[in-house]
Amino acid sequence: MSAQERPAPTADPAVPTARPAPPQRMPRGGPGPMGGMGMPGEKSMDFRGSGARFLRELRPERVPLVAVIVLGVASVVLAVTGPKLLGNATNVIFNGIIGQQLPAGLTLDQAIAGLRAQGQDQLADMLSGTDAVPGVGVDFTQLRNILVVVALIYVGSFLFGWLQGRITAGVVQRTVYRLRQRVEAKLTRLPLSYVDSQPRGELLSRVTNDIDNVAQSLQQTLSQLITSVLTVIGVLAMMFWISPLLAVVALVTVPASVVVAGTIAKRSRPQFIDQWAWTGKLNAHIEEMFTGHALVTVFGRQREAAATFEERNEALYQASFKAQYISGIIQPALGFLANLNYLIVAVVGGLRVASGAMSLGDVQAFIQYSRQFTQPITQIASMANLLQSGIASAERVFELLDAPEQTPDPQVPTALDRPVRGRVTFEHVAFRYEADKPLIDDLSIVAEPGSTIAIVGPTGAGKTTLVNLLMRFYEVDDGRITLDGVDTRDLTRDELRAQMGMVLQDTWLFGGTLAENIAYGVDSATHEQIVAAAQATHVDRFVRTLPAGYDTVVDDEGGNVSAGEKQLLTIARAFLADPAILILDEATSSVDTRTEVLVQQAMNALRAGRTSFVIAHRLSTIRDADTILVMEHGSIVEHGSHEELLAADGAYARLYASQFAAAVTVED
Repeated sequence: MSAQERPAPTADPAVPTARPAPPQRMPRGGPGPMGGMGMPGEKSMDFRGSGARFLRELRPERVPLVAVIVLGVASVVLAVTGPKLLGNATNVIFNGIIGQQLPAGLTLDQAIAGLRAQGQDQLADMLSGTDAVPGVGVDFTQLRNILVVVALIYVGSFLFGWLQGRITAGVVQRTVYRLRQRVEAKLTRLPLSYVDSQPRGELLSRVTNDIDNVAQSLQQTLSQLITSVLTVIGVLAMMFWISPLLAVVALVTVPASVVVAGTIAKRSRPQFIDQWAWTGKLNAHIEEMFTGHALVTVFGRQREAAATFEERNEALYQASFKAQYISGIIQPALGFLANLNYLIVAVVGGLRVASGAMSLGDVQAFIQYSRQFTQPITQIASMANLLQSGIASAERVFELLDAPEQTPDPQVPTALDRPVRGRVTFEHVAFRYEADKPLIDDLSIVAEPGSTIAIVGPTGAGKTTLVNLLMRFYEVDDGRITLDGVDTRDLTRDELRAQMGMVLQDTWLFGGTLAENIAYGVDSATHEQIVAAAQATHVDRFVRTLPAGYDTVVDDEGGNVSAGEKQLLTIARAFLADPAILILDEATSSVDTRTEVLVQQAMNALRAGRTSFVIAHRLSTIRDADTILVMEHGSIVEHGSHEELLAADGAYARLYASQFAAAVTVED
């Protein structure tokens, strides 16, 4: 609306108004990132679907994964060869001891025949399963050669396994690195409505705790899982080679192991889902209470906050205890079955040695293989809790990655003319946060270049919503908003927001120097430009009183500067950015009267020559605005200059009187 063509201070067809609607500013859950502590219901985990999707995350690592498998095969082949060679070493020793006790000069067949003639058939059967040479002791040369080969084999297996672990670590870290990048990129594409509807601690838990848990689970299971599966295959092949009968006996306990592991894992799965859900809830509460610690203390809500913490901490403890306890049963249960398998193999193997069907070394090797066979199965089963936990966290991350994104920027954006004039129009704009709750309907505004548009009204009238729509934090449902005649939806968000500077009621400083905070939006700013912006906005005055000046370090919350000084710093930041359009949202509501004067002077300097939108409750700060818009329920009910609106004696006059009229004493 042009300052040169001010209409009468009443509702006017040139500025269409909306039908009254209930005030509704933010979606359910409350405004801001901490709005609404209610957690969305957790879906039951799709283990197969989420697991398959997580495996797809490893596609870029196909070549290293092939190397991991090849190295795993080499390591396992060497590892499973060792027991067989050690069994041969045992045979060398056993044959030497037996041969030394037999009369020299006889053949083995003659010695066996002599034992049978003496009625010692069982001893003869056992001797028939050996390669003993009567009268010849242990062949230490052969024994040494076997042990040297076994040592070299185990060293080679270790080296291959070490290299496999090193490559696996790279695969895991690169995969998680890419996942973090995708999450970070996703956060930049999420609409403000999603961030507003999520407790901040819950969102942070997905980005940090859940991704870290995915990395830990993948690191501990990927290499070990490959090795364990290959070991099972290799050991099983060696077992059938040595003795098919004993191999079948050893496999008797496998179905029982699978049933036990599956049953326990199925019961632990919901507990891991609860564990990470309560982790997010607890983090959300801690973050909220820590951020609002001062208010919690002032209003005496420490006990309530502590009670909520205890409740969620207890729930997390119970869920974590059940998850770890139930999943922890897997290993001892499978250990019991493994010991049972060991007992069966030892008894049947001993009988086979006694009957001469097997050598002692082969039985020894088979017992080692039976241990090697059950151990990886136990490891795979014990990894079930890690996999359950990791997939539960991965699913929470995938839910974030699958969240609806904001409308994409146009592929061929329209270019703004340079320099940007700053003419802003709202043309028949309609918007609502919830489909069944209208907020803004058929709203039209025109802000001429260089003019100051002040927006006033009660809480919930839709003032801040206008700013959100202008910045495209939310998209209009109908109508359009233009900048210099170009629909803002035809511009990229970066291009649009590059023309705007914003000073909010809630100031934000990051951990760094004052100079870095002022230059936050202008990476190429020189020290002279920073000082010039500070001088223009009355920041230089208090900065020079600090020992380190512009090199003074402020913490994340700006705790070593006052609220007014923080507000001045944010104004200096906007001044340095030199935007074409300036948005001031309650920029003086949290400062004292003396500081307000400085802030007001700084804002006047900042507004000079720029199209400005000023949202204010303190009407004293917008008296000199070119046009004042009075909003109620998303509609403009009045517009005009300060004097015109007072003369109209309408909604603005009532607001003004509520702030500045003399107190009236009511006497009964």
